[in-house]
Amino acid sequence: MKNSKHTLRRAGVFFCALIILLVTQSSFTLEVFATQDELNQESEDRKSEPVQTNEIENWPQGPAIGAEGAILVEANTGTLLYAKNIDEKLYPASITKLMCCLVAVENCGLDEMITVNQSAIDANSADGSSMGLTAGEQLTLEELLYGILINSANEGCNVVAEHIAGSIDAYVDMMNARAAELGCTGTHFVTANGLYNDDHYTTAHDMALIGTAFFSHDNLCRIASTPRYTIPETATHGEHVLHSKNKLYAGGDYEYADLVGSKTGFTNASRQTLVSCAERGGMRLVAVILKEESPLQFADTVELFEYGFNNFSVIDPDEFETGYTISNSGFFNSGTDIFGSTAPLLATAPSAGIVLPGTLTFSDLSSGISYDDLSENAIAKIEYSYSGVKLGSTDIVLNPEAALSFNFQLKNADGSSVSESAASNKVSADNENEGSSESADAAVTNDNDDSETAAEPPAEKEKIYINVYHVLFTILGIIGAIIVLFIIYKLSRGYFAHRKRLARIKRERGKIIKDRNSLRRDFRRRNAHRSSKNTDKLILKRKSDDHPTRKHSRRRPPKRRPK
Repeated sequence: MKNSKHTLRRAGVFFCALIILLVTQSSFTLEVFATQDELNQESEDRKSEPVQTNEIENWPQGPAIGAEGAILVEANTGTLLYAKNIDEKLYPASITKLMCCLVAVENCGLDEMITVNQSAIDANSADGSSMGLTAGEQLTLEELLYGILINSANEGCNVVAEHIAGSIDAYVDMMNARAAELGCTGTHFVTANGLYNDDHYTTAHDMALIGTAFFSHDNLCRIASTPRYTIPETATHGEHVLHSKNKLYAGGDYEYADLVGSKTGFTNASRQTLVSCAERGGMRLVAVILKEESPLQFADTVELFEYGFNNFSVIDPDEFETGYTISNSGFFNSGTDIFGSTAPLLATAPSAGIVLPGTLTFSDLSSGISYDDLSENAIAKIEYSYSGVKLGSTDIVLNPEAALSFNFQLKNADGSSVSESAASNKVSADNENEGSSESADAAVTNDNDDSETAAEPPAEKEKIYINVYHVLFTILGIIGAIIVLFIIYKLSRGYFAHRKRLARIKRERGKIIKDRNSLRRDFRRRNAHRSSKNTDKLILKRKSDDHPTRKHSRRRPPKRRPK
């Protein structure tokens, strides 16, 4: 009886402990024992989630994919083509290595030798991906980049971090700072390799910015598009055979011919992540997939690339733009000038063009002149957009082929030329009747106006873009510089003339002192037998004899008054 009670008591304690364990570890149990079928069903359910760009009127409808967050951008213009939960914070996993490699090539040479420390290996989890480095090996940065991007080597990131920044934490700070420079607002890195951490997160939009910067480096594109690579054995390191699991590469199940580069990532928390770049028809697209199930991350990426290349194109706005000309060609006339030049003073600079959706025409786009964030040599830029989505811009620069001259030919109110014989009469009449209409406002204006009084410019004239403020400021700056140089010239001339006078006076004084000393030596030598008290008297007498015009007078002592 006692044994049965003791057995029941032990069973009760065991049962209570089991209940407590299940309650405290319920979340962990659910995560670990979630089947792949359940995860695939979650991916299928996410296909019904809204795609933000599909809500734009007349925008090409993008595909329904199972990723939690996804984005497609045109890298040259920064145009957003596809957006799904692009600002949701998710775990990036190994696509973090894109930022790790970007910071590395910006702060270290590819041929620089790097020594593997044991601390870098110990910081890597035992079950994490690696390239098999051992302490004491020495490899170049380029060889380590192959291991990081092909084998997703976690310890390789730690080795690079310790070499460049001195520690992994310091290197992560550099990665966060670089992300902020690129405009990332929803990203925070804790590790250099992307291992899971609650505080290590990013967004699809931020990863597109990082991917755009990453794929702008040719060396990184070359490495990130290599499916297999062998680092041969040398005196400083052993052989390392690298093999990628990326199925977008040549020979993969989802091989993509236009691929520029790609990087995969995976943890239990992040699921499958992928950042890829492809180029075709003058467009370079960057696609980001966050939280998807394998192998759907590759299928989603291919679907996004095909959507972008088939529904968008890059055009040169100069071939279509007719809305920007000089508002008053009477001041700046590009047709003729006194030097015979017909080239426009301003022109549009060669640019990456603008992205035009296949469902729209150029006339559907909105445009405007901007003077913010100008590139070098640009005095303005024309920005194009549709429903708030920026499609690109073109810079307005000074035309190097244009002669720096103006045509001051007078014009009638209807645009016809005024002959020289009637010029004086026309000027006096216009001054009385039209004061404001004669102002030479050469700013760039939009001629997309349906007003009946607007005169259509001749078709054969070239477009010219003028900013009158820049011209006036330039002229004032030149005049101010001339005035400053003139003042400096006058001051320097007076300064050097004064120095010259002082030098001449000094020379004259030196000559006088020299003559005086010579006279003293001469009299001392000739009258050495005489009393020294009379020496000064003799010298004065000699000087008086040598210079008859000078008269020495001795100051007589004052007479004393009798007491």
